[in-house]
Amino acid sequence: MRYINTPNYDHKQNDKIGILLTNLGTPDEPTPKALKRYLKQFLSDPRVVEVPRLLWWLILNCVILQFRPRRSAKAYATVFTEQGSPLLFNTQAQSDAIAAQLQQQGMQNVVVDFAMRYGNPSFDTVLDKMFAQGVRKLLVLPLYPQYSGSTSASTFDELGTNFMRRRWLPDLRFISHYPDYAPFIRAAAEKIRQHWQQQGQADKLILSYHGIPKRYLLNGDPYHCECYKTSRLIAEELGLTKDQYLTTFQSRFGREEWLKPYTDETLKALPAQGVKSVQVFCPGFAADCLETIEEIGEENKEYFLHAGGERYEYITALNAEPAHIDALCQLIKDNLQGWQVAADAERAIRADELRVEKYPG
Repeated sequence: MRYINTPNYDHKQNDKIGILLTNLGTPDEPTPKALKRYLKQFLSDPRVVEVPRLLWWLILNCVILQFRPRRSAKAYATVFTEQGSPLLFNTQAQSDAIAAQLQQQGMQNVVVDFAMRYGNPSFDTVLDKMFAQGVRKLLVLPLYPQYSGSTSASTFDELGTNFMRRRWLPDLRFISHYPDYAPFIRAAAEKIRQHWQQQGQADKLILSYHGIPKRYLLNGDPYHCECYKTSRLIAEELGLTKDQYLTTFQSRFGREEWLKPYTDETLKALPAQGVKSVQVFCPGFAADCLETIEEIGEENKEYFLHAGGERYEYITALNAEPAHIDALCQLIKDNLQGWQVAADAERAIRADELRVEKYPG
């Protein structure tokens, strides 16, 4: 195997701590060609679709990729802006805000960047850049508050695949989940509370999470439980009773049973139960994207109003709002405890003691 080497390493170079934010990913543009490339990478991940590989290869390449890219491209076209993909620019804003806040707090030796599990910017590109900047300790924060094998574990898989090709590996810490992290819960509750102050409170608060197949839960994936825990803690922070909110699951794909209750079916049924106004918030999405803007903000709104509902409001994701950035920065600092890097002067002394400045190139 040919490894990724580190020639001409300078012993006097100041080592840095890297903070790598990760999210799911997005197509480069809302076109069938870009969607086909993105969906092929996404749906080829065995963590995402746990189906025998040969059978799934046939289904994916002979059926799904022949029809879905064109339909998906139309949906993405409704959410792309002049800035591009909302998931991309929202994650970029989060990365920039976290970097600025950590710098303001005196953490000058920290490099903050972000990568997408599928699509761009890729893990390979971003990690190459971070290591070239002197990162020798790496903290990875997947922006999935609730753990699932299809998200957090898949991120770790991609990280491991990259590291398998490297000669020199950094010290590594990985935040696999934070469903009950108090600053995150407070930030989510405050976002909802601010919406109430502007718009008033609806009959029901819907906390909608991305779904996964029920089979994954039965096989031991903790995602379902962590979603319900997040909902309970947000409701407690808001002082809600059990009949004032619901936890639901959206974005199912295929014919098998997924986690229930389904968001769309719930919204279709609520008006007949006397619920005429709802507000929907998605605590599992750190940044707005197709699944929040189009699916929750538009598609499910139509379901609810068509079924007899009178008032429907989507409460946007936390994105780069100050309370969210504060929470993520605190989470990062909690997980950096004990990590230090040598100062410039100390590294220069060590290099002189070694009587070498660079590895031979």
